Amino acid sequence: MTRINEFGQPVGEDVTIALPRPRPEPVMLEGRHVRLEPLAMAHAAGLFAEVGGASRASLWTYMPQGPFADMPAFGAWMQTAVESRDPLFSAILDRQTGAPLGFASFLRIAPEIGSVEVGFIMFSKALQGTVHATEAMALMMSHVFDGLGYRRYEWKCDALNAPSRRAAERLGFRHEGIFRQATAYKGRNRDTAWFAATDGDWPRLKAGFDAWLAPENFDAEGRQIRSLAACRG
Repeated sequence: MTRINEFGQPVGEDVTIALPRPRPEPVMLEGRHVRLEPLAMAHAAGLFAEVGGASRASLWTYMPQGPFADMPAFGAWMQTAVESRDPLFSAILDRQTGAPLGFASFLRIAPEIGSVEVGFIMFSKALQGTVHATEAMALMMSHVFDGLGYRRYEWKCDALNAPSRRAAERLGFRHEGIFRQATAYKGRNRDTAWFAATDGDWPRLKAGFDAWLAPENFDAEGRQIRSLAACRG
């Protein structure tokens, strides 16, 4: 039902959480398959082996930086990422082996309105399409909503980045539109596709993640029995 103010005008519902919210800080998040920990230079060599070099240049097509042909160039970028607090980077590690498989960040952090974006997501080829990747995104979303009490969680990507758009929708983000020529990078215009989830969406999304990630949702060969969308109902 639309809320009407004392002047007879439609207005939004009252904010029901205390603002501002806590600012995200470097943190360790652990699941069954992955561990997220603050990005550090100790991760550089392992990450370069997964995402660096000419053979992996395509991974950086829709990133504002990269690709990185050699370790010195990658290490220089890593140093800036390690020191950054917005974006705030986390390394994604295989929990069993401890090997870094990628990274992701919280960015455009706005504690005053309880809003934050997940972005600068780099999944190595070993991480793409795995339960590890889904769990990493679920852990970050849970930290934002359950840990920090935020009201909005955003995902933005180049409108031409079809895999990123599919990933956002699979994870339960709602498409909110295309911002034309929203930015420019690598000498080209970027139309930006906006997606978001809110604290009102989170209970349903969380139940879906819990059901999908449960061991009983996978057969003996590790194949899913029910899709993430089906688990959300």
